[in-house]
Amino acid sequence: MKTNQLQLARALNLPTRQAMLNREHSVQQFWSNNNELITNAWSEWELSELNQSAFTLDDSLLDKNLHEAITKAWQDPTKEHLVKSLLKEVAPDVYEFQFFDPERLSDLRGYLEQVWSSGIPMRPPYGIVLNRRGVMLDKRSSGYLAAPNFQAFYNEVLNNYMRPISRLLFPEIMGYDTQTFGFSIYYDPNTDASIRPHTDASAVTLNINLNLPEEKFTGSELDFYDQQTGKITQLSFKPGCAMIHRGNVAHAAKPILTGDRTNFVMWLFGDRGRLPAHGAQRNHINAKERWTTPQSIHDGYVPF
Repeated sequence: MKTNQLQLARALNLPTRQAMLNREHSVQQFWSNNNELITNAWSEWELSELNQSAFTLDDSLLDKNLHEAITKAWQDPTKEHLVKSLLKEVAPDVYEFQFFDPERLSDLRGYLEQVWSSGIPMRPPYGIVLNRRGVMLDKRSSGYLAAPNFQAFYNEVLNNYMRPISRLLFPEIMGYDTQTFGFSIYYDPNTDASIRPHTDASAVTLNINLNLPEEKFTGSELDFYDQQTGKITQLSFKPGCAMIHRGNVAHAAKPILTGDRTNFVMWLFGDRGRLPAHGAQRNHINAKERWTTPQSIHDGYVPF
């Protein structure tokens, strides 16, 4: 790897916001042409400029009770009830639980602030809206956050935590959870304030709030729509809290009124984007089957 990759990446001229919103061919061409350069730049940044002593990206950032329950279940899947006891159903097929330790979120946020000030081009998510301070997290997305330490942490969250929890709650997604996708998203009243009602192109979605305990905001509730009854359940995020739900559950983010909100959003789906059929039966799955990691090859399919 050349030692000037970071400097070259910082010198790139990003596509305009309008070009990205219009999904012009030149935008995808920019990310494709510079993918290797940008990926190498993240490795160089991590080695030469990242203050690695200021934080640790590992499971010590997670809620202690969740970490202990997950560890025991991986050692002995018959203890998965310890994990389920931490998950509260707050709307039909929507569960809430503490994911990150609020007292440790400052480490993760400190890391992300260094990411934002790195000067390396990052591709914002533009599936529903073009979110200005969001970034793609998964290697299947060009322009993703390719820093090696972050990628190790991101994949640990997906493989050790999200997938077995998803299988525990929604056994019908087994086999439709082989591929991963993720992005961060940022809401504030002056730029990207809300997202209209939609469903996700996922089997399961994990949405984790990254706000520090002192970072208050108003508004930005999530509305979840029950297709059978028409009832809307409105929920608010707490620092380090996660909501997990089937991708076909319709939901929307209400306008944020004051402050700002930052979240990680992670998806699981099957090879080439395959999803379980609507209303698929929730058959009994042996606990040992749930606590495994698929050996599927990364297929390169990108939802957006």
